[in-house]
Amino acid sequence: MYINITDSETGNNKAGCGQLVQYLEKENRIPPENGRESELWFSTGRRDIIPQEARVRIDNNISKLGKDDAKFFLINISPSQKEITYLKQQYGEKGAADKLKEFASSVMDLYARNFKRPGIEGNRDLLWYGKLEYNRYYGHTDIEVKQGLVKEGRRKEGEQMHVQVIVSRKDITNKIKLSPMNNSKGSNVQHSARLGQFDRTAFKGSGESLFDHMFSFNRALKDTMNYALIMKNGNAEQKQQMHLLQTAENSHPDENKKPQFESIRDLSEDYRQGLEQLLDTGSSPAGGLLPDVQGEDYEELAFENQMKKKKRRRL
Repeated sequence: MYINITDSETGNNKAGCGQLVQYLEKENRIPPENGRESELWFSTGRRDIIPQEARVRIDNNISKLGKDDAKFFLINISPSQKEITYLKQQYGEKGAADKLKEFASSVMDLYARNFKRPGIEGNRDLLWYGKLEYNRYYGHTDIEVKQGLVKEGRRKEGEQMHVQVIVSRKDITNKIKLSPMNNSKGSNVQHSARLGQFDRTAFKGSGESLFDHMFSFNRALKDTMNYALIMKNGNAEQKQQMHLLQTAENSHPDENKKPQFESIRDLSEDYRQGLEQLLDTGSSPAGGLLPDVQGEDYEELAFENQMKKKKRRRL
């Protein structure tokens, strides 16, 4: 499970979100596949939202924000191919899409609670709109493109279903500023009280346990984020303990894994800061480290390139 929050570098989020909304409508502008209907946007309690509503409401929810302030953030929620395959096996093609939307709504609950602010307790307290997409495309950072094996922009093979969420900088009342980029963790008390202490590490890592809990997904030890972290950054003793845990899992695959995951959590606690750096890159470190997880998001790269081309044409 890969979750990433995009700031202004690729989202152009200091202005309106119209161009981003239009870009995320791209799959609705091509002939549908397998009898699939066009995807409407969804939010708290609704799945019938047209793109114009999402754009207007986000763009009007900017009270007391300056011209250089972020107006919204883009959250990328990308399950692994194993996770998508599991959902389809359990719920069917359409059911898997519906369940992924439910999952995204629960992720936004976690997003809200992560601010630790009174009155911001769930996704109902946020102004957000999600868009489910079925495809991903190769970007210039992918190894296959660098090696000349495929062209940039070609559709990726396999299960690529994911969700993009646009969430307003202001809460649903248009009164409270919320920034997931504030990571002070108490170093500036007044600043943290005003914007909330958002722990990006906890948020980005929460999708894994949330998915397992919601869908009874039996995640293998080697597919966990903490396992990848320890095998990458841990010392010899920690890696040895991890190998022992994996050996125990392979010997008794059906036993309760709770003690193992508690051990993994203890082992990885010392590397919390390293995990944060790993998750914040959103590109090659995570892509090369985590098993079967989507790498750098071509959606963001393509949108950024599109905006640069338009600026050059205006000049």
